Amino acid sequence: MALAIFAVVTTSLAGAAYAVGQAARAIFLAQEEEIVPIIAGGSLDEIPALMRGNIATQTTSVVLGEPQRVKPPRMCEMPDDYFDQIDLTPPREPGYTVRSGYVRKFKPRRGFLNEREMRAARVAWRYFQNFTQETTGLANSVGNYPSTTMWDTASYMAATVAAYELCIIEKPELDKRITQLLTTIRELDLFRGELPNKVYHTKTGAKVDYTNKPGEIGFSALDIGRFLVWMRIIKNRYPHLGNTVDSVLLKWDFSNVIDEEGLMWGSYVDKETGDTVYAQEGRLGYEEYAAKGFALWGFKPRLAHRAEPFLTASIFGVAIPYDGRDPRIFHSQNYVVTESYLQDGLELGFDLPHDDSSPEWLHSDGWRAEFADRIYQVQENRWRQTGFMTARSEHNVKGPPYFTYDTIFSDGYPWNTVTPRGDYVPDHAAVAAKAALGLWALWDTEYTDVLYEAIIELYDPENGMYEGLYERGQGRVEIFTANNNGIIMTSLLHKVQGTILTPYTGNTEVWYTAFREQDTRERRHYPDPPQEKDWLPALRHSVQIEASY
Repeated sequence: MALAIFAVVTTSLAGAAYAVGQAARAIFLAQEEEIVPIIAGGSLDEIPALMRGNIATQTTSVVLGEPQRVKPPRMCEMPDDYFDQIDLTPPREPGYTVRSGYVRKFKPRRGFLNEREMRAARVAWRYFQNFTQETTGLANSVGNYPSTTMWDTASYMAATVAAYELCIIEKPELDKRITQLLTTIRELDLFRGELPNKVYHTKTGAKVDYTNKPGEIGFSALDIGRFLVWMRIIKNRYPHLGNTVDSVLLKWDFSNVIDEEGLMWGSYVDKETGDTVYAQEGRLGYEEYAAKGFALWGFKPRLAHRAEPFLTASIFGVAIPYDGRDPRIFHSQNYVVTESYLQDGLELGFDLPHDDSSPEWLHSDGWRAEFADRIYQVQENRWRQTGFMTARSEHNVKGPPYFTYDTIFSDGYPWNTVTPRGDYVPDHAAVAAKAALGLWALWDTEYTDVLYEAIIELYDPENGMYEGLYERGQGRVEIFTANNNGIIMTSLLHKVQGTILTPYTGNTEVWYTAFREQDTRERRHYPDPPQEKDWLPALRHSVQIEASY
């Protein structure tokens, strides 16, 4: 009897117009003890779909009874002695824990921004002041070129959060920018009714191809995964924007982006037939980061989050992991770059999506933190042994080929710089500004001090931070992008506040309760609130450090 009553209650909470809702709620509260054992049994499948939306999401603070982390204050609201109270020194030796978490031997930088850093933040924000369209609220990916992706839109969202938390803008501007942006995204014409097209025109919001001409070309699971990370960051930090965030995602159809095994799939249009083709998307580094974006919203991308299959290449004494899938068979290159590891560390703290309580020195997604340390160490080693400052990541260039993958390892070669077509272009090798400042934020070392000095003054006061410095001495990479400036602002915010994702503090979410009285949730593959059994596993691999403490 209690189950039937609760079904009526949940329908009311989900928005169905049942006049008996309030009366049923009172009866349910009297019968609550009959419901709890069913929920505690650990299987949502035993509970009618109509009831599941209001069941609490299980996180580490709930399951383990640990204190939940709290959102730090804005920089201008921090007391002068704020950082005197923060000690990031781990109470144990570096290495893996018995739960496959990881304690790094490196510490991040923490503290107030100095004058040079604050100037860099303001200059980076200048990019978005200049290149955000008034008509749509979308920001250009590259300077004046009116085109963007979901990846670069996430970088704009990151910059807006950083601008507010670093006290460059105030709440009215934060709300105006985020609300206009999300309103536009909610009304975008989706790729064949599923998910956002890979590219949109920023002035009109229309679907376009890579040449910015009208058309649709598919969706990117990686881009959407990064966008989901920042949607969750905004929702958790600013609950008053939560319903606006939910309303965007509740128009999307996730049926084809995550399969039953937990792999991510993107799509493209067959040039001959015009049919939609779905292809597994993601390689080591970006794939696991994007998977965590989906997991933050209750999806179960288990296989996408695994490092396997991977191999290692010994470079300057460091075993560098790279994706083991053969590009000749899978038609996707295995680029090893810095950015995907930086984003995981800056935004997610190298933690698992369900972790809302572990201390800052312990990383529950242990292998990600350990791989990131390798990515850092090999770049420092190259500098020490060759004299070349190294902070490798993909980056834009001015003029053809417009974009390069500036890798630590790819196609069987270390320090390989290639175009998207695979052409070798060593003259485009560069110290990427976003990689340099990201490394500086997460690794407090002598080497990252060198990178900082090389990059911190690399700006145009009217347009933003430059993309980087050419490695072979040709000067600056004279182009301005949303991704570069957004990640620079994220790096500076991390120095002040640490991990940027903060815990969700609400009780229920529209994301989990909407459409419960319809078949929409099942058709679009919307998830139920994740329980402990749904957590992405904490993994460790045979080639990694075996010691546990």
